[in-house]
Amino acid sequence: MKRVRITNGSVGLVFKNGELIKVLEKGTHWLFFNEMLIRYDLTKRLELPVAFEMVKDCNELIEMLHVVEVKDQELVLVFENGNFREVLTSGRHLFWNKLLDYNFIKADMSQLEIPKEIDSNLLSRYELARFVRVFEVSAHEEALLMIDDVYTQKLNAGIYRFWKNDTSVKIARVDLRHLQLEVSGQELLTKDKAAIRINFFANHKVVNSEKAILDNKDYSKQLYVALQLSLRAFVGQYTLDELLSNKVTIAESVFTEVLEVTEDLGVQLLSCGIKDVILTGEMKDIMNQVLIAEKRAQASVITRREETASTRSLLNTAKLMADNEMLYKLKEMEYVEKIADKIGEITLNGNGGMVKQLKEIFAVNT
Repeated sequence: MKRVRITNGSVGLVFKNGELIKVLEKGTHWLFFNEMLIRYDLTKRLELPVAFEMVKDCNELIEMLHVVEVKDQELVLVFENGNFREVLTSGRHLFWNKLLDYNFIKADMSQLEIPKEIDSNLLSRYELARFVRVFEVSAHEEALLMIDDVYTQKLNAGIYRFWKNDTSVKIARVDLRHLQLEVSGQELLTKDKAAIRINFFANHKVVNSEKAILDNKDYSKQLYVALQLSLRAFVGQYTLDELLSNKVTIAESVFTEVLEVTEDLGVQLLSCGIKDVILTGEMKDIMNQVLIAEKRAQASVITRREETASTRSLLNTAKLMADNEMLYKLKEMEYVEKIADKIGEITLNGNGGMVKQLKEIFAVNT
């Protein structure tokens, strides 16, 4: 015989010829020959050396165990003394019920929805995260949920989690912010056959995500084409000069026409306009020449107008001086003063008045 001691927190299983014959708890015990003792820690999972079916009839052992059966497409979350410990997959799992308080939550992974009793904070733990699909919808987005390619529901901003299984789960996101669509570099012909390039823009937002995603393929591209065709149609009705003068009118016309299309696209058109009208190289040279000619003509008109005004002023002054001898003398002295400012030194003698002598000096002999 052999004496063995089972300490606190342990259990001993005695096997003889591969069969479980007794369970030993805390204390001193005796083993007979051919009996084998296996000690187990009550804080750890039980791993039997034989199949469970060979010991399931031992009521003494079964009463000390939690027997957790996990089927395919199931998960079991194990909580030890209220704290999450591990995840159990398909199979049979044995836990001692003597020392620690265990709690088990079973989840059916054949269903997409994750049970509410599972704390969402646990779903980010590695043990669980590998079994979960995560979709995030930003604050400025809306999403459509597709299950097995069938539209199910609309998702607002938030984080959504589903079990990983054979079911196909997809989401289609839609940006709900104000968006700007650029229709750039459109090469067009005006009514007078002038070749130009136009950069056009349109501000819009999605107001019906189901219609935009489910009823239309690439709603943004369809809006682009509608703007492009409408712009071409209106530009062809104007000459180049009319186009440059009526950019706002053309933008308003395009806006009104495209509004009929946007409703079917699930989009609201907010505003649009022409950003740039770009002339080709040859047309740009011609327009520059026209502009230079116009500015020269304007400058010539202004010069002639000023010359006419100056001549008229001189004529009026001459008439006044002819009628008023004193005014004539004052004007004469004014010019003498101006001329004298240009001369450094003037010598006068005593014969005659100073004004008269200055007049004689600056007079031009004819």
